[in-house]
Amino acid sequence: MATQHLGKKTACVVGGSGFVASWLVKLLLEKGYAVNTTVRDPDNQKKISRLVALQGLGDLKIFGADLTDEGAFDSPIAGCDLVFHIATPVHFASEDPENDMIKPAIQGVQNVLKACVRAKTVKRVILTSSAAAVTINTLEGPGLVMDESNWTDVEFLSTAKPPTWGYPASKTLAEKAAWKFAEENNIDLITVIPSLMGGPALTPDVPSCLGLAMAPITGNEFLINAMKGMQMLSGSLSITHVEDVCRAHILLAEKESASGRYLCSAVNTSVPELAKLLNKRYPEYKVSTDFGDFPSKAKLTISSEKLIKEGFSFKYGIEDIYDQIVDYFKAKGLLQK
Repeated sequence: MATQHLGKKTACVVGGSGFVASWLVKLLLEKGYAVNTTVRDPDNQKKISRLVALQGLGDLKIFGADLTDEGAFDSPIAGCDLVFHIATPVHFASEDPENDMIKPAIQGVQNVLKACVRAKTVKRVILTSSAAAVTINTLEGPGLVMDESNWTDVEFLSTAKPPTWGYPASKTLAEKAAWKFAEENNIDLITVIPSLMGGPALTPDVPSCLGLAMAPITGNEFLINAMKGMQMLSGSLSITHVEDVCRAHILLAEKESASGRYLCSAVNTSVPELAKLLNKRYPEYKVSTDFGDFPSKAKLTISSEKLIKEGFSFKYGIEDIYDQIVDYFKAKGLLQK
C-alpha cells in the first residue's frame, strides 16, 4: 500500500530531549509535520536548548511530562495523528532495577497509551524498543539468527542477574506490556527494535551509547569491558546509525500496511572484529586488537529482513557511522591521538 501523506499531520514525540528523539523531531519537522514533544523538565534550559533551536525548522511545541504521571500526556497527545514513544528510564548502575527502571518503564508505556485512547485522534503509536528485548537467551551459538519472533529470556535475567540486567528486563517487559494494552484497547501499535546506536548527537551532552561505541578508540577500560559484557550477554555487537533508526520510525508510521515488531540493525559484528576494523581505519588512535581468548565471533546475527521488505534501506554502514562519531568526538575535544 502507498505511504500516506494527508495534509499537515501532527506527531507527538515522547522524550524529546534524548539522543534518538531529538533526531526524530528534526526529521519530522523537515518532512513538514507539526510536532509536540515532551521533556521531563521544560525549565531546564541546557537540556532543551537544542530542541528550542529546532523550532526554527517548523511548528514545534515543547511540553513538560513525566513518564510516571498518568495525566501528563493528555495535552501533548491531544489532536495528534501519530505518537512516537521513545523515552525510557535508564539507570545502569541501579541497586534496585525493579523500582528504578522496570516499573517506571511499564508505567510510562501505559500512561502514554492511555492518553492515546483518550485523545481519540491517534491513528498509530510507534514504540522504540531495543535489541536487548530480543537477543538475550541461553542458546548456544554461533550461527543463530534473531528475528521479530524472538524475545529476551526475562526469567534468565532476573535469576542470573548479570551486570546491567535491569535495562534489558525493563525494555522486554515494557514492550510486552505495550502489546497487551494495545490489543485490549484496539490501538494500532508498531515497535521499532534498534541495536546500539551511533552517529552524531543533537543533545548538549554526549549520549552514553556513543561513549560505549567509541570505547575501543578512546581506550576507556571500563567501557571496553561494558562492550565485551554486551557481546557476552546479548550475543553480538550490532550497530545502527541513529538517523537510520529515525527514518525507520517514520517509514513504519506512514506505511499503512506495516504491522507488528521491526528489528533495525545495520551491522552485526563482535568486539574483536570491530577493534580490528577501527585499528585499520584510524591508525592514529592505536586501537588495541588484543582480546586474549575473548570470543572473536558473535554468537548470533540480528535480521532486519522484515524492515527491508517494507522498502527500507540503510543509509549508513559501519565506516560512515564511525567516521561521523569520530568527527563528533573531535569537535567536542574528546579525542587525543
